[in-house]
Amino acid sequence: MEVMVNKFQAKYKKAREEISRWDELQSHLVSQFRNASSIIDRLQVLQNSKNYANLIFIGGIQDALLSKQMGSLENIMVSMRSTVEEFHKIVLSLERIHRDGRQLVKGGSSCPTMKQLQQRLGIKPSLTDCLDGLLFLHDIHDSDRYQLKTSIILAVSAGALKLSGNDLSELLQLLIDQPNIPSEEVQFVFDVICAEEC
Repeated sequence: MEVMVNKFQAKYKKAREEISRWDELQSHLVSQFRNASSIIDRLQVLQNSKNYANLIFIGGIQDALLSKQMGSLENIMVSMRSTVEEFHKIVLSLERIHRDGRQLVKGGSSCPTMKQLQQRLGIKPSLTDCLDGLLFLHDIHDSDRYQLKTSIILAVSAGALKLSGNDLSELLQLLIDQPNIPSEEVQFVFDVICAEEC
């Protein structure tokens, strides 16, 4: 059993790397969203010809500025969708790590009994703890984090010019908060399984 728990710790090391990558992408996505919000706010001002004062007499300036800002917004939206796709790859990797963990338990030389699955070796976790932790990490990153990000980016893509500054602020806060996932719970899973080994 101890050998198997050690193999799980290697899986947790890989999961920790994926979650670290997730955190980097999170910062990147928040920055992209802020840039998109700035452009959306600007577009609402640029659409009103009263805001041009005497510049309105320069032929095509309003259309040129709107076109340039729309192009920038589209580039940022493409980048955000690409970032969300990277989040999806992490979710798939966490799912694969959990599936490999299940296979590790099933595919051993002898299939462990329920008692063996729940048995602890000193301070080391049980195999059940190891499997449950990997499932937890996958589930929260999929259902609570990835699905939320996808919904927010789709909402902005579909109705960017209809969103108010307040709407954008609320969506940004939701994106930043990543609700339903206290970071301490994620850290707790690593603390329980790894002690300081992964």
